[in-house]
Amino acid sequence: MGEILKMSTQEQVINRINDVFDQKKDILNVYFTAGYPMFDDTIRIARNLQNAGADMLEIGIPFSDPLADGTTIQESSSKALANGMTIHKLLDELKDLRKYIELPVLMMGYLNPILQFGVNPFCEACECVEIDGLIIPDLPIEEYIDNYKEIFTAHGIHNIFLISPNTSEERIRQIDEWSDGFIYMVSSSSITGAKKGLESKQLSYFNRIDQMNLKNARLIGFGISDHVSFSQACRYAHGAIIGSAFINQLKNDASEKAIKNFVTSIKK
Repeated sequence: MGEILKMSTQEQVINRINDVFDQKKDILNVYFTAGYPMFDDTIRIARNLQNAGADMLEIGIPFSDPLADGTTIQESSSKALANGMTIHKLLDELKDLRKYIELPVLMMGYLNPILQFGVNPFCEACECVEIDGLIIPDLPIEEYIDNYKEIFTAHGIHNIFLISPNTSEERIRQIDEWSDGFIYMVSSSSITGAKKGLESKQLSYFNRIDQMNLKNARLIGFGISDHVSFSQACRYAHGAIIGSAFINQLKNDASEKAIKNFVTSIKK
């Protein structure tokens, strides 16, 4: 009976991401850094985003050297670390996550802290708090396939890979084959950061990927900051990810009303 219950829980966790793509379009995934602006803000912000109409949540694990992130997220990560946030404390804070949050929840972090924690114990802890997926930008796909896929699968965790304009078609096909949930399309060959509008070469890249007829859904991230860029992204993918623009909002005003207004302004 215990095994049946465990399998049912894993199936539910696996399907939570997929169900969103089955049921919705123009999906808004919002990133925020755990422990920012205040140490114990993670659940509060998650609840406010859910109530405001976000479709998916991405919680960043603060790290001292976030190579893929721009100044805004780097600063939020530094502030969260100064507040005392760690992987262990975040997982402890998330133990009550599913009392309040029905949306798919992903964690985004870098490989080094996860290796120090232990990949299997980390995935087991993520399963316990019902995290649906992980985004680890510096985890090579070959290393994932050879060493970690069985662990992720055993704990019902989707691993989300990133592609960029420089990713070869062969590599994209390989990522599509080994992906679950969705593919994270980096909008440009740059670090994260809110930008004004999308350039024609980015739209050409979006169209090229769209024409590949990949089996996995796609969300576009990096540089999505307002309703215009969100709508452009949704024309070429299943939705978009907003991070730096929301971190800037939290820096200026992290109240429930401000978060609701932010999400409303993006989705309209």
